[in-house]
Amino acid sequence: MRLRKDKTANEVVLENPNLVIKNFEEKINNWKKIYKREKIYLEIGMGKGKFIIEHALKNKDILFVGLEKEATVLVKALKKAKSLGIDNLVFLNEDAANIKTFFGNKEIDKIYLNFSDPWPKKRHTKRRLTSETFLMDYKFILNEDADIELKTDNSKLFAYTVVTLNNYNMEFLDLSVDLHSEREDVITTEYEDKFLKNNKPIYFLKVKFRNGE
Repeated sequence: MRLRKDKTANEVVLENPNLVIKNFEEKINNWKKIYKREKIYLEIGMGKGKFIIEHALKNKDILFVGLEKEATVLVKALKKAKSLGIDNLVFLNEDAANIKTFFGNKEIDKIYLNFSDPWPKKRHTKRRLTSETFLMDYKFILNEDADIELKTDNSKLFAYTVVTLNNYNMEFLDLSVDLHSEREDVITTEYEDKFLKNNKPIYFLKVKFRNGE
């Protein structure tokens, strides 16, 4: 069910410039120096923030960046993070299509793609976050040892992604077609919890770009 639009969300975003970043030109190639962290993990399509907040709480030495286009959704995560006093998590209320304007070359150490919009119609293929268009951008911002982790409940998106990544000659580090039957202590998203209650399998993969390619 789509979240009802919060008419005050954009105002809340503007009231929190230290947490919802806008001055990208000052941050590019300087994120680690500014936030005094040696690694940056980025979640694209953060939603209400359960996943990234839990990771940030457990990994204080890493800067987490949550990117979410919908302000109404982002504000949910923002309020949670503020209430917990988290100092290693910031947000981008932006479109992932512009990701190369937020980060410098090889500046990111990991990307999470959790339950992304499958964009099922063929004419929308380029909008999928695992399309070649986005992979080229990821290759620019990820360092040579970085990886991408994906979780989805959508079998067709998963199949498309496996084929696309393979065609892009990426190295598969891990793959599962029923993540929770094989792993314990998995940090979940809000969507994931709902799917698990309905006994839906969660597809997972972890990949990286091959060095020098």
